[in-house]
Amino acid sequence: MLPIQTKNLFKLDQSTLGLGCMNVSHAYGPAIDESDAIALLQAAYDIGYRVFDTATLYAFGRNECLVAKALGSVRGQIHLSSKCGMAGVDGKRVIDGRPETIERQIDESLSRLQTDHIDLYYLHRVDRQVPLEDSLKPLVQAMDEGKIGAIGLSEVPASTVERALAVAPISAVQNEYSLWSRNCEIALSDLCREKGIMLVAFSPVCRGFLGTDWANFTGFSAGDIRANMPRFQPDAIQANRMLQAEIQVVAEDLSVSSSQLALAWLLNKGGHVFPIPGTRSAAHLRENFEAQRLVLDGSVVARLDSIFSPERVVGNRYPPLNQSEIDTERFDFERH
Repeated sequence: MLPIQTKNLFKLDQSTLGLGCMNVSHAYGPAIDESDAIALLQAAYDIGYRVFDTATLYAFGRNECLVAKALGSVRGQIHLSSKCGMAGVDGKRVIDGRPETIERQIDESLSRLQTDHIDLYYLHRVDRQVPLEDSLKPLVQAMDEGKIGAIGLSEVPASTVERALAVAPISAVQNEYSLWSRNCEIALSDLCREKGIMLVAFSPVCRGFLGTDWANFTGFSAGDIRANMPRFQPDAIQANRMLQAEIQVVAEDLSVSSSQLALAWLLNKGGHVFPIPGTRSAAHLRENFEAQRLVLDGSVVARLDSIFSPERVVGNRYPPLNQSEIDTERFDFERH
């Protein structure tokens, strides 16, 4: 292992991993106790994480408030990312990219985060009912006013990024990217590398699949979105466990965990790739952070590429309704 390396991220020298903050209060079962969540986020800062990612949607605004409580005292030392365009309305998730909505959500995020400046602000989803250019206008205005430092997009293909670049300076694209979700490699990753855009990889350890003891698994807790995801249905789990077993062999050969190996694999994909693993575990915080020390040779990368070749993964990324809300690239063999 080598010392952890840093790289320039939006004009800040940080580690090569950020922290996805969603997990502590949204989508993976009931929110953990607020005091425990605050302690976890503060532990992440103490370990060395400096990039923290949240969103208007997460816990319908409460996640942003939580991040402010946990990290407000070190606001000047962290890079803060959030998102707009998808929020909780009357208890339901709503995609709304109208300019007036985006403008309001920017100010609401600033208020919840207790800051006058968000370093990176994403359009969380493209609203199919609103021209992309209209949704981006208030983000450009907010950037001009100093409310946000950079603009990002989430869950979009290369074609949408190119369209956006005609009207806005896009600094980052946040898409799911991991060993078992490699759609970014169709076109988006190359475009980001070419344009100097950071490809922010969410769910980089396969939504926790690699670290789960499936032999003793008793089911998902209420509110865990994975319960409805095709890859986490019983038949798919059984098939994908073969991939889990294969990567575990590689990990054991290197004396690392499968999650560390998955993160190191992503970091090998280029300096423009920036993973943001999330966790509810202090032990996993440190374990993930230490993955930055791994250096993989070409033969290991090739072996992992082969184990997780896209056609070997059973199940789509999302159920039909969620899939219909995004237009990220899909492989020819994927069901439509």
